[in-house]
Amino acid sequence: MQTRKKYIFLTFLASWLLLFFFGGDQLRHFAFFSGRKTEARRNWPHWTDPPPLKSFADSEELQSDGAPPLPSPRERRAARLSVYKNSRCRMETCFDFSRCEKHGFKVFTYPRERDQPLSESYGKILASIERSRYYTPNPEEACLFILSIDTLDRDHLSGQYVRNVDEKTPPFPLWNGGRNHLIFNLYSGTWPNYTEDLGFDIGQAILAKASFYTESFRPGFDISIPLFPKDHPQRGGEKGWLYQDSVPPKKKYLLVFKGKRYLTGIGSSTRNALHHIHNGKDIISLTTCKHGKDWEKHKDTRCDKDNVDYEKFNYQELLHNSTFCIVPRGRRLGSFRFLEALHPPGGQGDPLSRIRGLCPPPCGVPPQAACIPVLLSPPWELPFAEAIDWGKAAVVGNERLLLQIPSAVRCIHPERVLAFQQQTQFLWDAYFSSVDKIVHTTLEIIKDRLLPHRSRSRFLWNTLPGGLLALPEFSTHLGDFPFYYLQHGSSPSEKFTAFIRAISPAGSLSQPILRLIQAVSGSQYCAQIPPLWSCEKPPPPSGKWPQTTVPLTIIQGRGKLSDRFFPYAAIQTDAVLSLDEHTSLSTSEVRPRVTPSSIPPPVDFAFTVWRSFPERIVGFPTQSHFWDPEQKRWGYTSKWTNELSIVLTAAPPYHRYYHSLFTEYLPAGLRELVDGLAACEDILMNVLVAAVTKLPPIKVTQRKQHKESVSQQVGCRDEDAGPPLAAPPSPSPPRSPLAKVKGTTGAAGGRRFSQHQDCLNQLADWFGYMPLVSSQLRLDPVLFKDQVSVLRKKYPRLEKP
Repeated sequence: MQTRKKYIFLTFLASWLLLFFFGGDQLRHFAFFSGRKTEARRNWPHWTDPPPLKSFADSEELQSDGAPPLPSPRERRAARLSVYKNSRCRMETCFDFSRCEKHGFKVFTYPRERDQPLSESYGKILASIERSRYYTPNPEEACLFILSIDTLDRDHLSGQYVRNVDEKTPPFPLWNGGRNHLIFNLYSGTWPNYTEDLGFDIGQAILAKASFYTESFRPGFDISIPLFPKDHPQRGGEKGWLYQDSVPPKKKYLLVFKGKRYLTGIGSSTRNALHHIHNGKDIISLTTCKHGKDWEKHKDTRCDKDNVDYEKFNYQELLHNSTFCIVPRGRRLGSFRFLEALHPPGGQGDPLSRIRGLCPPPCGVPPQAACIPVLLSPPWELPFAEAIDWGKAAVVGNERLLLQIPSAVRCIHPERVLAFQQQTQFLWDAYFSSVDKIVHTTLEIIKDRLLPHRSRSRFLWNTLPGGLLALPEFSTHLGDFPFYYLQHGSSPSEKFTAFIRAISPAGSLSQPILRLIQAVSGSQYCAQIPPLWSCEKPPPPSGKWPQTTVPLTIIQGRGKLSDRFFPYAAIQTDAVLSLDEHTSLSTSEVRPRVTPSSIPPPVDFAFTVWRSFPERIVGFPTQSHFWDPEQKRWGYTSKWTNELSIVLTAAPPYHRYYHSLFTEYLPAGLRELVDGLAACEDILMNVLVAAVTKLPPIKVTQRKQHKESVSQQVGCRDEDAGPPLAAPPSPSPPRSPLAKVKGTTGAAGGRRFSQHQDCLNQLADWFGYMPLVSSQLRLDPVLFKDQVSVLRKKYPRLEKP
């Protein structure tokens, strides 16, 4: 019995011990364990207790800031998929290459309806396409189609929003579900989410869009373009302010930003944090809350101070005097600050821009080099990233690592900073300075996709003069262009082609051209002579042409002045020595192939100089341009002055690539202008070379009496056959850089001078600025006019009166 009681007691004791060991904490909540001891053990307050401290914000305010809630990543992804139903489109699957096989890359714009709204920016885009060399008015020849419906602003709250686009596109007979169509867009989505919804189905069309998300961007198919304002220039634009041979002054500020601070909604997180990096010394980061109609409703304690500090600094002065400029996202990923950082506004204040042709005087304050953009939009597909290497021109940061940006930019070596600055100015001038360049860059990228084996390399896109001016139709080999000899480690050919324009009447050979062929063929640098026969009648038989030691191949022209700059396959050398039939060269003025005295003549000296500057025109007679403030137009003079900007294309060596640019890059309208105005081809070629190189021509030594000859009427028929074949009233005159001639006088000279000025101003209007660059450089041979023996001089004939 006692043993039984003992086991019961032990069992009861063990049960209590187990209860206290595993469930003691729960027993404290029973009523008989309550009291002061329990209250004493509550060291931390419960969230249900009254708050011991005053809260900075109510719980309702924390849950809602007055703005609609932002969508989740899943909701944004679903919205993008609903917009881009053909998200897997590539050129191989959604583009019909067969339309481009017969007529090449041609672009057609749909005709515009009278009552159809059209924004200023979209009108500029359509005008740029119609001005391009790819435009065709015939849809049957087109490879690419552009809608006449304005699709730039797809924010349905905007006054420029075009409604019912889905109902307007299917009736187009060429729409074909958007295939082979290009759609431009700057703004998509609306408040508060700013999704990429365009409000219509783009189908299989290529989308050229600003503020492109990398998630929705279709690589190799879509194109990201910059967001540009409506007052962005149609053509021309301001030139870059920094060149390879210039070093900018030390800037006052290292890093700057001045802009609006979004208090609520998308894009507010980055801009609200920018004040953390402001130190008031070399880093200036200013924001203002004055944005939108109800900004005072959402203002915080920082707004008043921020608004006061914001007004203390001038925006343009900050950009011009800072090394780096922060480019955060706006409501959308892209913002106007991207182009403003590349080239701050107000650049026409440069007094040197009058010389560079940027603006007529008077001009104002000289600007400095532009900022290096610091981009804080990681999901943004950068503009033209398919072609442009932004790693050489911008600092791409992460908005989540904002506090590390100042230390990161301080660590960049000054040499790399200079390289960044030079590259930003090159990219601005090559691809972003005008709507024309933005549109043409878009078209050229698409064109390169059609023929990948003949497309531009990334090197050509990111090196002077840029992809727009490096035609793959000419070559894809760097050594064939005049700009890359140094990078390629090569040099131009050691021979030139003497390209003679023959305009002899009655289908016979005049005595001047016979003497010219005999003289130039004796040069040790002459490789071939292909005379350009510009007469309607057939050229004389080969037996009547003079016998030469170099090949002589007759080229049949069309009787137009622009024929002299056509890229003929017969021209095999890099250098072209352009000559007119009446150019006077005696045998003593070209270096013979075998000569005891071994004295090079002026033409050979010019060719030797050209081999050191193959991208420029080198010549003898020069002229210059100037701005006439009274007439408010560009003037032209052939007077002997200390400045020059034009070298007459009579006996000047230049690279044959400029023949391809002249014919294939320039639109047909400019070539027609050349055919209608006498001697306009000289000016156009100089303007073209200056626009490509941003450099002046080079003048070599000549005797001072060598001036432009009197304009003479030279035709291609007999006197009884009527007027000459050429369209202009006075074709290209006989020019003699190495002969003594008289100046231009009389009524004919006045008419010719007026045509020169008309040509110059029409070219400046087409380019949108004056590309010609003035120079005061003249290259003389060693020992030129030195008081030493003639036997020690290589070019004694240049010193003769």
